Amino acid sequence: MQIFLTISPSKAPLIFPFHPPISKTPKTQRTSLKTLSKPVNSLKGSPLLPAFGRAIEDDEYRLARSQVLRKGVDLEGYSIEGLSIGGHETCIIIPEFKCAFDIGRCPSRAIHQNFVFITHAHLDHIGGLPMYVASRGLYNLKPPTVFVPPCIKEDVEKLIDIHQTMGHVELNLDLVALDVGETYEMRNNLVVRPFRTDHAIPSQGYVIYSVRKKLKKQYMHLKGKQIEKLKKSGVEITDVILSPEVAFTGDTTSDYMLDPRNADALRAKVLITEATFLDEGCSIEHARQHGHTHIDEIIENAQWIRNKSVLLTHFSSRYHLEDIRQAVSKLQSKLSAKVVPLTEGFKSMHA
Repeated sequence: MQIFLTISPSKAPLIFPFHPPISKTPKTQRTSLKTLSKPVNSLKGSPLLPAFGRAIEDDEYRLARSQVLRKGVDLEGYSIEGLSIGGHETCIIIPEFKCAFDIGRCPSRAIHQNFVFITHAHLDHIGGLPMYVASRGLYNLKPPTVFVPPCIKEDVEKLIDIHQTMGHVELNLDLVALDVGETYEMRNNLVVRPFRTDHAIPSQGYVIYSVRKKLKKQYMHLKGKQIEKLKKSGVEITDVILSPEVAFTGDTTSDYMLDPRNADALRAKVLITEATFLDEGCSIEHARQHGHTHIDEIIENAQWIRNKSVLLTHFSSRYHLEDIRQAVSKLQSKLSAKVVPLTEGFKSMHA
């Protein structure tokens, strides 16, 4: 284990459901919308048609709005929330780990997470870091632990120093330069390891593992007292089992899927990965030139994905909820894993 540095210096519109006109005939003779005997075409020219249209639009609007207002998703026992809009802001929060992947503009619910994993130095992923550290101090929370790729550690130190100087304030954090292949113990049953990704600037993803101990096979036939005696004598009687729980890629091309060293990211219970581009409006070549992934590339590499659930993030702001749902449906047909989009911040074309 390495020794790491501590730096101390609109209201929603009213929606009125459609109700058909009430006739003066007895209730038993009234006709409901579900039992109309006349074909729809017979209503042409009827004043009912505009009302039908408004009712359908209202239903679509309510569906779209419910998607916008969702604060997160539950996947494989984890409550995952946050915001990820390509070029604007990315911060993914997992309260069960007390962590956030990237910090975006520092959404308020990220402040209470003890760990932050920075994938790369683009502002939409790291811009809120000084605010995050300062807010932790404001609320008298313990200094956070922030993980960064080693190549940007010195620049992050300078960033914190500049804000301390300008604001005449002390910003306290544990800054951890964690490289690919290294392991950091978050707590006694949880560790994290970075893995290599491919973006326009240096980047890395992270896999969080659960840790459990299992009695070695050669001792399984022994009784409790015998095992206890071996343990007291200093014999290592257990194997440490690491199980990948959640993997986060950050911004990357699809090449990380082809690297055998990244196998744990593709077999974690949950893979959180980007899908910046979703349609023919932006080609795969365009996505790769800018260090991003086109959803068609995920479909092409579906055979390598062994995760139970895949959370898609970082869609371009050009897309609406309907575009995202259509693309996700296309991907879902190719994967055995459950595919879910993180759509907070995106709007419906009907909104």
